Amino acid sequence: MRLLGNLLWLIFGGLLCALWWAVGGLIFCITIIGIPLGLQCFKFASLSLSPFGSEIKTNPSKHRIGNIIWLILFGLWMGIVYFIGGIIVCITIIGIPFGLQYFKFAKLSLYPFGAEVTNSK
Repeated sequence: MRLLGNLLWLIFGGLLCALWWAVGGLIFCITIIGIPLGLQCFKFASLSLSPFGSEIKTNPSKHRIGNIIWLILFGLWMGIVYFIGGIIVCITIIGIPFGLQYFKFAKLSLYPFGAEVTNSK
């Protein structure tokens, strides 16, 4: 199921999403001050390639200043958009697995600093 979910995810926008996150990460990494933000964009890009079978372990107390800056600049709006997108996709029965992945992105978008994306078994 994981392989099929990831393939469908890539076909229907995951690859494009990962590409955009990677480009955003490269743009942030051009400046020295933007490198921490760029590294978080690469974290989103890797999750965009294979969200099925991945787990997110957040630790909001780690890198508090980075998480606060991210939350104010990007995270709150990203979290809202991903959450609403997850609800919309979950309305259809067949979209529930994809909606759960959107909720995973919403969780990561709130506190990316200190979060780890791992493959579950």
